[in-house]
Amino acid sequence: MSPEARLVSTRAGNPQSKPMPSDTSTVHPIPDYPVGTPIPLPEQGTWPLSVHRFDADTAAALRAAEAAERPLLIRGDPGTGKSQTARAAAVAAGRLFVSVTIDGRTEAADLLWQQDAVARLADAQAGGGAAPAGHYLTPGPLWWAYDWTSANDQWGERMQGQRPPAPEGWQQDTGTVLLIDEIDKADPDLPNALLELLGNRGFIVPLLGRRVIRGPKPPLVVITTNEERELPNAFLRRCLVRTLRLPEPLAPWLVDMGRLHLERLGLGERCFCKVLGGAAELLLADRRAAEQGQRYAPGLAEYLDLVIAVARLAETQADQRDLVRKLAGFALRKSADDA
Repeated sequence: MSPEARLVSTRAGNPQSKPMPSDTSTVHPIPDYPVGTPIPLPEQGTWPLSVHRFDADTAAALRAAEAAERPLLIRGDPGTGKSQTARAAAVAAGRLFVSVTIDGRTEAADLLWQQDAVARLADAQAGGGAAPAGHYLTPGPLWWAYDWTSANDQWGERMQGQRPPAPEGWQQDTGTVLLIDEIDKADPDLPNALLELLGNRGFIVPLLGRRVIRGPKPPLVVITTNEERELPNAFLRRCLVRTLRLPEPLAPWLVDMGRLHLERLGLGERCFCKVLGGAAELLLADRRAAEQGQRYAPGLAEYLDLVIAVARLAETQADQRDLVRKLAGFALRKSADDA
């Protein structure tokens, strides 16, 4: 049996693993996400100040995933707003936002908790004796998403790691959005193990002799991929999928997004349509060249880097028009062949 299976085992032979209670058939309200309306996103942890706008298909996909109680897999090129979609869904609905970025070392158990064995050993060697092993457990993202209260109690033991800030007035039954970012960077076994964990109403923490059981309302789970690695078919079958692509025509959309972000950053007085349009044309030219040479093509993230830098460095439209060409190479051309 895999370590992940042991964590959620409900076989009768395990005295700690009595069957979890089954879900009720209660229908919970599903939020309507505003389509086309800019949603300000405040600073939160390592997430910067930003703004997001839902399109109709993405809003429908989020609602469908929550209604089906399935994860929503969002795929698409970098810079299309995959990760920010989850954060915006949480902000729009006043929900707790919990996120984790996956890398090649991430294991399924890391989503439940992490144990600081080094700190325990250091305490033992200091002569005072180590605390019980459970004292050195830090809640993982799934623990926070399932039961913020018990996760906060456990976090308070040592206050290690980042505690997801709960929105003002938030309560557990308001709901949670869990972002699992860049699943394609994981070991191939992780996606299916992840779905096994998400399919259970809870899990057992053996070192504490405690069960963590989510309420009747499961979190909305958003998973992103940059398509760097093919995902297992079994994983895809159990997800709803939304593919994000840059819209066509691209230039007007870039200008609109540039204006939104500059205004949100307090740079509205330095926002000039001709400068934004010129930056968009430079990006389109670089995208065409990159695609012909089969190199990385710049997108929204690079465009925003360029126009924000220009707006902060130059006040007038004339100065910005001169500066945008000087800085374009730094922001838009990421391949060594472009040097």
